[in-house]
Amino acid sequence: MRPMIRTLLRPSAAMTSILAALLMVSPSSAQIKNEKYTQEDKFRQLEEVLPTPNEARTASGAPGKGYWQQRADHVIDVELDDENRRIIGRETITYTNASPDTLKYVWLQLDPNIFRPDADAVTTETAPGFGDRVSFNALKGILARQTFDGGVTIESVEASSGEALDYTINKTMMRIDLPNPLRTGEQFVFSIAWNYAINDSSVIGGRTGYEYFEEDGNCIYEIAQWFPRMAAYTDVNGWQHKQYLGRGEFTLEFGDYLVRITVPDDHVVSSTGVLVNPEDVLKPEWIERLKEAETAEKPVFIVTPEEAKANEKSKPSGKKTWIFRAENVRDFAFASSRKFIWDAQGHDVGGNKVMAMSFYPNEGEPLWSQYSTASIIHTLNVYSRYTFDYPYPIAQSVNGPVGGMEYPMICFNGPRPEKDGTYSDRTKYALISVIIHEVGHNYFPMIVNSDERQWTWMDEGINTFLQYLSEQEWEENYPSRRGEPQDIVSYMRSTQQVPIMTNSETILQFGPNAYAKPATALNILRESILGRDLFDYAFKEYAQRWKFKRPMPADLFRTMEDATGTDLDWFFHGWFYTTDHVDLSLDNLTLYTIDTGDPEVRKALARKAREEAPTTLSQARNKELPKFVDEKPELKDFYNEYDDLAVTKDEKEAFERFLASLTDEEKELLATKAHFSIVELSNVGGLVMPVILELTFEDDSTEEVRIPAEIWRRNAERVTKLLITEKPVVSITLDPYLETADIDLENNHWPRRPTPSRFQLFKSQGRGSGENPMQKARKAEQKKDASDGETSEEKPSEDREAPDGE
Repeated sequence: MRPMIRTLLRPSAAMTSILAALLMVSPSSAQIKNEKYTQEDKFRQLEEVLPTPNEARTASGAPGKGYWQQRADHVIDVELDDENRRIIGRETITYTNASPDTLKYVWLQLDPNIFRPDADAVTTETAPGFGDRVSFNALKGILARQTFDGGVTIESVEASSGEALDYTINKTMMRIDLPNPLRTGEQFVFSIAWNYAINDSSVIGGRTGYEYFEEDGNCIYEIAQWFPRMAAYTDVNGWQHKQYLGRGEFTLEFGDYLVRITVPDDHVVSSTGVLVNPEDVLKPEWIERLKEAETAEKPVFIVTPEEAKANEKSKPSGKKTWIFRAENVRDFAFASSRKFIWDAQGHDVGGNKVMAMSFYPNEGEPLWSQYSTASIIHTLNVYSRYTFDYPYPIAQSVNGPVGGMEYPMICFNGPRPEKDGTYSDRTKYALISVIIHEVGHNYFPMIVNSDERQWTWMDEGINTFLQYLSEQEWEENYPSRRGEPQDIVSYMRSTQQVPIMTNSETILQFGPNAYAKPATALNILRESILGRDLFDYAFKEYAQRWKFKRPMPADLFRTMEDATGTDLDWFFHGWFYTTDHVDLSLDNLTLYTIDTGDPEVRKALARKAREEAPTTLSQARNKELPKFVDEKPELKDFYNEYDDLAVTKDEKEAFERFLASLTDEEKELLATKAHFSIVELSNVGGLVMPVILELTFEDDSTEEVRIPAEIWRRNAERVTKLLITEKPVVSITLDPYLETADIDLENNHWPRRPTPSRFQLFKSQGRGSGENPMQKARKAEQKKDASDGETSEEKPSEDREAPDGE
């Protein structure tokens, strides 16, 4: 399609009419029927839906002078029964009521009860899609889930006086009735003794469990959600005691922990907190290596691969108790095994000395020693720059049965190389990415303590956004899976969407909704709407305002507006409260030039237009026909020679009189070389976004035009925009850098472009070897070495071994 070309003025008009004509086609007064009140108002203010500010949470998004939160301090003694694979524990909790309310009872989470056969997570699970195939492992897990009971057995609940306390268990929650009402500022101290069976993660997966290694008969235990934990009591929801169904994670209170972990004496333990009795549980050489690691420039083996291999063959002679202390954490987890290799490196984060450490079996080598601790350090550097300096003394990554899960100072991560030590690039980057993600969770939600049971996106989405930033700083062209707008397009097309502002347990397409979409939204907000400087300042302000506190969605939304001075209600409403998608369409382009009134120019343009006008098929064929007037010339008259596009004397004189009537300023405006283009746009997808245009001119030069989303504020369905350029526009591309997650690029060009595609001819072949590139390269090198070792004088003997893989 060619752009339509029109003129703004007729020669007889006065110069003042030029300006009037320009105003008539400007977007502010274009004759478009404004149906704002019969279409959804995309710029509706969020104040209508956000909670009313109060003394606890201000209208600016900051904690108010009346903000409060509860506290729960713990002393725990726990034994890991390796022979029976059970947890046996006793804890003393000191609960501080900082709320303005008097409490008659308290609620605790009994998360292991999700492993009961009658748990809601089991009974409400819908049928799997069997089809005509099901794996043995899948069937084994389905059957085991019906019989395995990993629920908590409560042995006792006692006040500090030793008095038994009444309690009620409701599935994954336990209410303890207080002997006396707990008033503001008072503390209640009580103890619980309990035990439960640990799940085999290969059969019944989850965020905790053990992995059994048949080759050496050992286990790796990753123990989380293992002790009765205080449910959160907040100014927003009161008790957060929604049942644990598996997806909505945890809403917890901060406190100090002293935890004594008893394990077989040949186990190595990784845990939340700082080890306070190293002399009792570590070998002298391990203590010496830890000291060396504090100032090392690369990770130091504390337990070497060889030592870990020897430990695998050992038998415990007794038990040891590892004692850990953690301050101001909201949870506590640990891992234990005799298989662990342990490496460590000290790192300075804003003056805070942090020991970055990794624990993994020989099955994780060489991938884990190469990348795990380095990934921890990189994460601390990047996240601290965008939020606040990492405040804890320890940061750990553990390889075991849990694919990826986070707790204060410790996280569990799954990827391993092949048995021959090789690995694909996918495995390498999966390991780096999951460590960045899980270590990053220390910031969100372990410190910025959002309500995971209610709003998954507030920790997973925000953390995935920071993960993307960290990945892009790891190396050029890092293959990030989430964060780039074009990577969310398929989900934005989906009919299975629900708003991001959906409770964790009722989300459809959990990963795209709670991880990818909010991460992409924040990336777009940073890159395309606010710009990096404004966004980074406001995001850091949010993180620092709510460090060690409990933010809600409104606090994030309000802080981002407050610290940037920008009305972002349209953005948060569209991206977080609706299932609209981005599909802006470039519908038409009309080019305008100023008609100066010069008859020479007007008629030259008209002549050119006539010459370039398309010829119909009949007209083309009729040119070949003999003409009657050519046979009878006497029939020709004045009009056979008349040129209606010739400039007459009267027209020239009229133009000269017109010029004489103009002021110098009007003559200057008349002589302007500016080109005027009117772009017509429509919002097909419903989600308003900035209009980002790349203009291409006759000389192939380009210009970028960025129009804020507020252009849609009067009509969210159709708008026009006047563009003034020095050169004529020949084509326009909408969203040229793919920064808005526009789902349909075919309507992003004027004139329209054909959609490129290809097809490939192929020959049916059998399945490949399934080798990763590292294995293929190793095999090729072995072949080369074998070939180089042969000479014309020395042929391989009959009994010489062939290179591996041949």
